Amino acid sequence: MTNNDGKAIVVFDIDGVVRDVSGSYRRAVADTVEHFTKGVYRPEPIDIDQLKSEGIWNNDWKTSQELIYRYFETQGSGGVPQKREEIDLDYDTLVAFFQSRYRGTETELTGYICNEPLLMAASYLESLTAAAIPWGFFSGATREEAEYALIRRLGIQQPVLIAMEDAPGKPDPTGLLAAVEQLEQRYQIKVELPVIYVGDTVADIYTVNQARSLQPERTWIGVGVLPPHIQENSERSEAYRQSLQQAGASLVFSNVEQLTPEEILSL
Repeated sequence: MTNNDGKAIVVFDIDGVVRDVSGSYRRAVADTVEHFTKGVYRPEPIDIDQLKSEGIWNNDWKTSQELIYRYFETQGSGGVPQKREEIDLDYDTLVAFFQSRYRGTETELTGYICNEPLLMAASYLESLTAAAIPWGFFSGATREEAEYALIRRLGIQQPVLIAMEDAPGKPDPTGLLAAVEQLEQRYQIKVELPVIYVGDTVADIYTVNQARSLQPERTWIGVGVLPPHIQENSERSEAYRQSLQQAGASLVFSNVEQLTPEEILSL
């Protein structure tokens, strides 16, 4: 791949952008909250979306923990609200339960991850490569879970990937900056190209904003994608679109492949 001054670097989030996680990660969140509230409370998709709209709940283990805390803080045990420090909730036990649902066993991927519909085709990435647009990934998923989607499902060989183990969680921009740096090294990019980060949550867009504050001399563009479960209701879809735009998204698409090479160059 060769590059010139007129091109851009594109970095993609994975969950909600590359793969549909409404029946996997989000299902595991609901399972986990239900389990640790002893079957009393199972959050609806809108409950999870409202929490994530706060822009700091990118990690779904933390999302599950926070939903449990808020349930007991408002509903309590036996109708008596509890303070956080009074709630008996071990984080490692919560993570293990979540992973048993989403990932499966410790040795094999047998959980909900195996049934995630892909939202992006390999041919789309090939079209970016053909247009001399370098691309990579920055995700809050574990490396194993991210590589399952990218390598085993999409067939990408040696993707540039910054995963959960490699950087702090979003909206901290460290992982995005690292992905850009790896792409610059791989393709020997000598000029400071504009960077487009594509994500499906407010936290993703906040990540772009923070990267811009750290490197204001570079052009940073946040592009939003509506996750599939949101698009089932036009009213919720529009509200979600507005929340991404208010966070700073330059454009919001209903599918990542609408961000064509032509759209990228026009941005």
